[in-house]
Amino acid sequence: MHQWVLCLILEIFLQLCSGTRVQVVPGSKLELPCFTFPTYLSGEPISWKFNGEDIVSLESVTTNASHISISPVNAANQGEYVCSVMDPDQNVEMRRTYSVKLETLNSHTVLVGEGANARLPCNFISAHDVKGNALWFKEGNKFTLLTSAGNTSSEDGRASLLYPMDQDQAMTLSGVTAEDQGLYHCDSPDGLKLSTVRLVVKSALPPPPHSCQGLTAPWEGCEGDHGRSGRVMGSVFRESLTEFSFKLYSVFGDHNAQNNLLYSPISISGALAHLLLGARNKTRAALEGALSLPPMFHCVHSEMKRLREQLSTSLRMASQIYFNTQFNLSESFLKQSAEFYDSEPVKLREDGEENVRMINSWVADKTNNKITQLVKFVSEHTQLMLLNAVSFSGMWTIKFDEKPSKGHFTKLNGDMISVPVLRHDEFLGSTAYVPELKAQVMNFELSGNNSLYILLPRTHKATDLQQVESRLTDAAVRQMIDQVRGAAPQRVQVTLPQIKLNVEQDMSVMMKKLGLVSLFEGANLCGLYAEEPLVLDEAKHKAFLALTEDGVEAAAVTSLGYSRSFLSFSALRPFVLLLWSDTAQVPLFIGRVTEP
Repeated sequence: MHQWVLCLILEIFLQLCSGTRVQVVPGSKLELPCFTFPTYLSGEPISWKFNGEDIVSLESVTTNASHISISPVNAANQGEYVCSVMDPDQNVEMRRTYSVKLETLNSHTVLVGEGANARLPCNFISAHDVKGNALWFKEGNKFTLLTSAGNTSSEDGRASLLYPMDQDQAMTLSGVTAEDQGLYHCDSPDGLKLSTVRLVVKSALPPPPHSCQGLTAPWEGCEGDHGRSGRVMGSVFRESLTEFSFKLYSVFGDHNAQNNLLYSPISISGALAHLLLGARNKTRAALEGALSLPPMFHCVHSEMKRLREQLSTSLRMASQIYFNTQFNLSESFLKQSAEFYDSEPVKLREDGEENVRMINSWVADKTNNKITQLVKFVSEHTQLMLLNAVSFSGMWTIKFDEKPSKGHFTKLNGDMISVPVLRHDEFLGSTAYVPELKAQVMNFELSGNNSLYILLPRTHKATDLQQVESRLTDAAVRQMIDQVRGAAPQRVQVTLPQIKLNVEQDMSVMMKKLGLVSLFEGANLCGLYAEEPLVLDEAKHKAFLALTEDGVEAAAVTSLGYSRSFLSFSALRPFVLLLWSDTAQVPLFIGRVTEP
C-alpha cells in the first residue's frame, strides 16, 4: 500500500515538474491550470510564480483557485509560470511549469515593380498597445535598422512609417530597386515580433506618358436639382456626410486615444469635395469612396453649396486654393470653384515667409481670429495647397449661472483636477440613457437651430469611454437624437466644465487611411491642371471649440450603467460631444474631452 502511494506521488511529481511549452497569439486569452486531474492535495494552498517572482498584481493576469487566466496576452506575459503545492504528509513540493512564448502575428509577401513605392504591413493588436513606434529591420548579412524609437524614417528618407504612433505601423519604401528585395521584420518596442514581410521586386515597364486627353471637361451638371429629385439628392448627400463624419472618428480616435479630440467633418468634407471637383477616373472614385458618396454622384458640389447657404446663419465656411506660380489652373476649374465654393484660387508668392503670412491671415479672417496660425512654413517647391475654414457661434437658449464656480474633473487615470464649471440647478432639458451607445446623453439647445449633445460614459475609465466611441455610427447617432428628443423635458441639475479645445489633426494620415495615398504620389487631377501629374503637398486640420457662459464658439480649418433619466447631469469626467445642425441634420463638430 505504501509502495503504491509512493509510486502515485512520483507519477504526480513527474507530471507536475515536467515543463509545457505554450505558443500563443498576442491578444488572445490563455488559461494555465495547475491540476488537470483529481488529487487529494486539492485542498492545499497553491502558489504561482512568474519568472521566479510571486504573482501578486501582474497586469492582465488573474489567479483563480487552481489556475490562472491571462487576457489579453501581450509581450510582457512571455516567460516561465510555475505552479507549486506542498504535500504535508510526504514533505514533497510538486510543481508544474509552463513556458509561454508569443507567436509572430503575420507573414506577408509583397510584390512590387522597380521604381514604385512598396507598403510593408505591420499592426499592433489594438490601439491600447501603442506605447511607441515599431522598429523595422531589413535582414541581410546583419540586421539593418530602418526605423527606431526616436526616428520614424531611414537615414536616406526612403523608408518611413506611414502612421507614427498609430495602431497601423506600416512602412513605406519609396523608389524600390532590385537591391531592396529581401526579408523585413517589424518588432514592437519591447521586442515582440509583429510582422515579417518578404519583398519581391520585379522589373517594371516604363510608365505611360502623362495624358489628360478627354479628362479636362468641367464637372457634369446635377440633373433633377429641384423638386422631389432635389430632395432625394439632398438626403443622399446628408447621409453620406454623416457616415463620413463618424468614419473620421474611428481614424482620429485611434490616434492619441487618451487625449482631447476635436474636428469638423463639415470643414474636412468641404476641402475634399473641392479637390474632387478636379479629380478624374481612379482618383475621383477614391475620393468619392472616402467621402462615402455613391459612385459618380454628380450633385456633390451643388449640395455642398446648398448646405453652406443653409447653415450660413450660424456657420461660416470658406475654401481657398493656393498653387505654384508656374501653374495655370484650368479655366473650368476656376469657374466652378467660384460657382460652388466662392473661391478664387491664389498664386503663391516667391517669398516663403510672405506665403505663411498670407495664408495665416486668411485663416484668421475666416475663423473670426479663433485660429490665427495654421502653417509655419511653405516650401518653394509646393505645388498645391487646399484650405477650408469653418467657424461657428451659438448661444445657449437657456442661460447658465453667471457666478464663477469650480468643480473637480476626474481624468481617465483617476486623477482629479479643479476646473471652472457651468452650473444650472433647474435646467429644463431632455436626457436619456441610450443603451446602444452605453451612455447617458443630454441635449443642450443653441441659437440658430443647433444642438450640443454630450455623451457621458458610465464611469471615468478609459474602457467605458472606448466602449461609447466604438459604437459611434451614423445610424446609432440618428437613433440617439430621436430618442433624446422624444424624451419629455424635465428639471435637471446640470454641471458642465468650461472648456477651450484647440486641436490640430494630421490630415495626411487621415487621407491615407481613407485610401487616398495616391494624392501624395501623383493623382489624376486633370480637371484642375492638365499639363503634368500633381502632388498634394500638405493637408492639415485645426479646430477650436469653447463652452462658455454665453454659449458655444467653434472654429476649424482644414488644409487638406444607467437605466433611468437622472435628475442631475454632471459632465465632470471624460465625455464625447457632438455639435449638430437641426436644420441640415448633419454634424458640425465632433470631439472627445479627456482633460478640459
